[in-house]
Amino acid sequence: MTTETGRAVAIDLLATLHAHTGDLNLVRRIVKLSSLVNATPGFTEAHLVTNGASELLVEVFGEAGKHARGAFGVAQLPLGACVEIELIAEVASRS
Repeated sequence: MTTETGRAVAIDLLATLHAHTGDLNLVRRIVKLSSLVNATPGFTEAHLVTNGASELLVEVFGEAGKHARGAFGVAQLPLGACVEIELIAEVASRS
């Protein structure tokens, strides 16, 4: 797993945000990103996988894309997933 894995998940998260808001310009800021990385004992680079997602969000939203985050290695994820990322965003109401 690499930063590309995290980046791919972030693209899916952006699609979900767009589906919810109808317009990514309504995203005021990314508040927090939390990731769970399916890892073997001794794997200490979960943060690198998450970097891919974090970096993409800053590319897309600039300063508003900077966020708090946590990256954790876990023994198992549902359905054999390699990574699970949760995103919390502040969204403006539609006028």
